[in-house]
Amino acid sequence: MESIEPYLADIWLAVIGFFLLYYAVTDGFDLGVGILSIFSKDDGERGLLMASIENTWHDHQTWLLLLGGMLFGAFPRFYSIVLSSLYIPILLMLFGLMFRGVAFEFRALSKRKHTWGLCFGFGSLLVSLAQGFALGGLFGGLQVEGGKFEGSAWGWLSPYSILVASGLICGYVMLGANYLIMKTGGELQKRSRRISLAASLCTLLVSICVHAWTTVRYPHMASKWLAAPEAYFLGCFLALTVFSFIMYFVSLARGSESGPLAWNALIVLFSFVDVSIGMYPDMVPNFISAPITVREAAASPETLFFMLVATVVLLPVILVYTAYKNHVFRGKVTESPDGAGYSP
Repeated sequence: MESIEPYLADIWLAVIGFFLLYYAVTDGFDLGVGILSIFSKDDGERGLLMASIENTWHDHQTWLLLLGGMLFGAFPRFYSIVLSSLYIPILLMLFGLMFRGVAFEFRALSKRKHTWGLCFGFGSLLVSLAQGFALGGLFGGLQVEGGKFEGSAWGWLSPYSILVASGLICGYVMLGANYLIMKTGGELQKRSRRISLAASLCTLLVSICVHAWTTVRYPHMASKWLAAPEAYFLGCFLALTVFSFIMYFVSLARGSESGPLAWNALIVLFSFVDVSIGMYPDMVPNFISAPITVREAAASPETLFFMLVATVVLLPVILVYTAYKNHVFRGKVTESPDGAGYSP
């Protein structure tokens, strides 16, 4: 253990980053489909949208639970500060997750499918807004002093967090539309392409604004663009993000079915890594005293090593099972008499 002890905190930061990215993409398109279902033209189409994710949405939310457990074990200080400062958006997110889950199950057995279908859609919107405000509140900076949160219960609500939340909504809608391009056909697929293009342009615009605002907000992040080797990595991942956006628009123009979602996932990956490099080693931005770094927020080396061994054993099993389930339920959705169904 001695040989990797100095790197355990960074290794766990990478592991949690992977879980966060996987959740953002997979449950992101689930939430995006839910938001789009609010604007469905009838209950049959809304049922078709819900049917496209009915066999996978449980799994995607499980990654959020795993992420929370890993944060608690690997970075307990970060976990305690975030829950103290962002408990309102986190509670709203949990309520939204339960609400959309209940609505999903009740709709299948209820005669009031329209009501429960709308509940599912608005629950998805609530979850997305809550996650956006939580992310904006964290990146906007927390008032921490002496290792404790000293800010207001509404400190997460600011113009910056509103911008981040709007960007997350656009990003989820973009993911959801790209997922529907792959899973549906006919007029719904054509409409999903139009929505995808509009959402991608909004996401691009808001992302540029958020990145610029964040860079101005944190001088150390801006200074990395002038210092080697950080500047090379930042430039590289920024170029990869731009390239992925270009290829995304190309795949849309060519009528590809799986390309838009694949390039969308790469956009999320490269932009996330670029921002992470800029913020590193700070894990909790702070405006009162010095920020809390990754190593300061980490648990003991013994805890990190034990958790790493368990993760190395369990993570491949989870990934293999997830890949197999996605393979089994591949294909497009088709309407059934009650407006929902699946055709592999």
